[in-house]
Formats: sequence, C-alpha cells, structure tokens
Amino acid sequence: MNLKLLEDLNCSQYIIEHSNAVLNKAQDIAANFEIDEDVVGAGALMHDVGRLKTQGIWHGIEGGRILKENGFPLEIVRIAEVHIGAGITQAEAVKMGLPPQDYLPLSLEEKIVTHADNLIHGIKEVNLQFVVSKWEKSMGKDHPSLLRLRKLHRELLG
Repeated sequence: MNLKLLEDLNCSQYIIEHSNAVLNKAQDIAANFEIDEDVVGAGALMHDVGRLKTQGIWHGIEGGRILKENGFPLEIVRIAEVHIGAGITQAEAVKMGLPPQDYLPLSLEEKIVTHADNLIHGIKEVNLQFVVSKWEKSMGKDHPSLLRLRKLHRELLG
C-alpha cells in the first residue's frame, strides 16, 4: 500500500514492522465489518508516521501534518491524529498541551486502526487485559481512557 512512503520518509525498521503488524490486526478486525478496506489499510500503515518527529503523544498530530503535506485524504490524516490510546477528549487534550480539540476515533475505520494499534505491542499481538494492565500502571485505574478502551473493544470484538 504505502509502505514505500514509510521507506522514502526514512521511517525506522521498527515503525515499518509495527505498522505492518497493526495492518494485519486491523484487517482481522475489519473482516467483521463493511468498511473501506483501503482507508483501513493506508491508515494502519501510516498511523505512526509522526514518530519520525516525536515519540510522545504529539506523534499523532505530527503524523497528520506529514500526511497532509504528502497529499493523503482526510480519512487517513484523521486516523493518524486520533489513534492515540482509545482517543483523547478536548478537555484531556488541553491538559496534555495538545491543540484544543477532540481526538476521538469516530468512523469505523478510525476505531479499527486505533484498536488494532492498542492490541499490538511492538510487533506482538496482545490481549485486552495486557493493555488494561499497562494503562492502569501508567495512568491509574480510574482514568477515563480505560472506559473508552473497553467500549472500543466491545464494539469491535464483542
């Protein structure tokens, strides 16, 4: 799909391998839905392109900027921007110092890539409990992202 762009942009081998793993997981999830497979495929491959500039939460915004500059459609740009965790509300974005807007996955394609990324740790597929435990350790057991994560999992995987 857009693997050549990742290579042309000098993405690390790690980003390329991780993105391929996310693509495979996204395709598995997408098989249960009527969706735009091209958007899911391109979004999965390009979701972490912002890691060229930063490794933090800003990589979603940077990824969106890079994709816009390279002529990607809005659907793919949005996937890069909203794939962080299970999404970030405007209030959370303000607290984190991000531009004030919602970064919540809305379309089914956005949700699929977001959750596929959640279920890939490096290049290894993990289960929901692994992700919950990891997030609880880093954000606390009552962080609202955990509710969004579980809701996304139920919506996509039952």
